[in-house]
Amino acid sequence: MPAPKKTVRRSLLVTSAVLSSLALAAPAAVAAPSPSGSPSASPSATPPASMSTVGGARLGQPGTQVNLASGVPVLPKDVSARSWIVADAESGDVLAAHNAHWRLAPASTLKMLFADTLLPKFPSTAKHKVVPSDLAGIGSGSSLVGIKEDETYTVHDLWLGVFLRSGNDAVHVLSAMNKGVDNTVREMNEHAEELQALDTNVVSPDGYDAEKQVSSAYDLTLIARSGLQKKDFREYCSTVRAKFPGQTKKNKKGKPVRESFEIQNTNRLLSGDAGLPVYQGIAGVKNGNTTNAGATFTGVAERDGKVLLVTVMNPQKQEHNEVYKETARLFDWGFRAAGKVQPVGELVPPKSAEQAGSQPGANPSGEAGGSGSGVGSTAGKPVAGGPGVGGSGGIGIALGITGGVLVLLAGGAFLVNRRWPLPDLVRRRTRP
Repeated sequence: MPAPKKTVRRSLLVTSAVLSSLALAAPAAVAAPSPSGSPSASPSATPPASMSTVGGARLGQPGTQVNLASGVPVLPKDVSARSWIVADAESGDVLAAHNAHWRLAPASTLKMLFADTLLPKFPSTAKHKVVPSDLAGIGSGSSLVGIKEDETYTVHDLWLGVFLRSGNDAVHVLSAMNKGVDNTVREMNEHAEELQALDTNVVSPDGYDAEKQVSSAYDLTLIARSGLQKKDFREYCSTVRAKFPGQTKKNKKGKPVRESFEIQNTNRLLSGDAGLPVYQGIAGVKNGNTTNAGATFTGVAERDGKVLLVTVMNPQKQEHNEVYKETARLFDWGFRAAGKVQPVGELVPPKSAEQAGSQPGANPSGEAGGSGSGVGSTAGKPVAGGPGVGGSGGIGIALGITGGVLVLLAGGAFLVNRRWPLPDLVRRRTRP
């Protein structure tokens, strides 16, 4: 049976991109990671003149790439980020980008790759008692959820700590469960290569600043798109607040008691903040902030049947919540431009999808450990946004996405083609 035209086009585009990358004498700062996962240089101070062309030749050019034409809204002028991208999560079309393949420090947005790599390995109900070695090597000043030695946590608890509080302690405990940090880093680099996130090199699984640890707006968007295929990834990244187990203490009667405390998602487009309302239709994904990276963020949102991914890296404006403000402006532009603007590139599928064309029997829900449990209703409260576009409540939009807008909606609202990764292969139908 002949391959669909779009699949053929994607294959040709990726092949062309790889050949172009090999042919170009690109600067060392933009070279793809070697098989060992070590790039030859740290991030450059200015965008290189030539970058990776994965996803399209224009994405390898410095500066802003957009096809402005009659009827296409003008890009917001007050976006100061060193790199950003706006993409259709389902079709994979890149609507606009700025230095999309510039290799920069990713901060905790790298935890999306950590989650996409490790989530399928452990059922959410699995338990782990923390030992001192689990918490070794956590960087000074790291964000922490508050994990204590000699306490037992479920995998569900640990993932809430990763996504809501960006807890490096939770990352290290999960890494310890995964045969250690070194093994986890190796697996993350292998997974990045499989996703064709070739700008990415992992040194620390939590995104803490490390020499030669880099990613790009393009790669982070690619990684987010992959993660959002997994049911539990969608649910964790859309959770606004949850209860997290505290330390066991004796009460007045001398009886050991373990209370819990509330944690809130640090994604301010999801939880809101002073002067920053919850973004209408937001449903994840992950934020980060370190000295080297500045502020970084990848978000997913849905309006009027369109699902967009936006990544923003290192805004140069030094204003409170600037990364979220710039993300919101790009989302606004993307929703106005969708269906009008011609794309400048695309998000490529993983290598396995390119090579095999399909994965019969694959599990489209991507539930961790095959348990099907994911994050149950006892997890934190789901996104509760303000009124959405067209009168839909934010919670309805968010639940639509976290319930499977990108992959599967009960009742046959979507036809799932088992080719992966798929937003572009999920065929949208009229809802009943």
